[in-house]
Amino acid sequence: MKKRNFETWMTTMRDSIATWKFYTNFENIFNHVNQIKVELNILNALIGSKNIENEFIQLYKKYPEVLNVIPILIATRENEIKIKDVGKDYNFSFTELNYSIDEYVKFMNNTGLFDLMQNHIVQNLVDYVVGVEAGMDTHGRKNRTGDVMEELVETYFVKYGLKRDVSYFKEMYKSEVEKKFGIDLSSISNEGKTEKRFDFVIYHNGMVYGCECNFYGGGGSKLNETARSYKSLTVESKPLKNFKFVWFTDGNGWLSARNNLRETFDVLENLYNLNDLDNGALKELLG
Repeated sequence: MKKRNFETWMTTMRDSIATWKFYTNFENIFNHVNQIKVELNILNALIGSKNIENEFIQLYKKYPEVLNVIPILIATRENEIKIKDVGKDYNFSFTELNYSIDEYVKFMNNTGLFDLMQNHIVQNLVDYVVGVEAGMDTHGRKNRTGDVMEELVETYFVKYGLKRDVSYFKEMYKSEVEKKFGIDLSSISNEGKTEKRFDFVIYHNGMVYGCECNFYGGGGSKLNETARSYKSLTVESKPLKNFKFVWFTDGNGWLSARNNLRETFDVLENLYNLNDLDNGALKELLG
């Protein structure tokens, strides 16, 4: 392999890999809302109520399942909600009552939910929860970045001619790799004391390639930790005859952690970004 210049390589890092559904995945949002649409529509009966406390109690007695959807109204998916009050700590269950119904009335009052419904701040709880879900979905972008990077890398595998669950495998633990391919990876797992998981494992011409994928659009300590960890993994895997470690990474976040990445770049021959994949890195790697 021709020796690459690190500084030149860094100029090919991308600032984004956002796909159409990266910012807000409406399909997931509507699926979540549809699962609780009936209960939300029942609670709609409380909107504009002049006697909301009593009507809530009567509504619960007739339709106890409405209890389950109350947490999402305050933007949480937890089934239990802890509240610290003066002289008393609560741990409300929203699968079944674990306090008196009057205590739940207190919850609805003090969290502002009764005010939300009684004073027409919202007109329809289904529409309101769509908005809540959209807000909560944005917190999933960090995880989606990793998923999108894996999906992108996988498209290059397929384009090269690799077949899933035949010549490449997704999310395999070290022990699974050892069992399937009959190789000893104890040197990269602290003599078997830790269980490493690879994002992908490629098997090609008798060689096993353990692959990691990530994308960092912003900086942070995580990048330095990752670079150091993968440098150690590279050194530990060097003596292995039938195994190679491969790292696919990208993102302008590396600009702020370039020194640690450079150290890994210097020892890991199989370190690629998306630009490398565009320019035939897999052919270079696999032959």
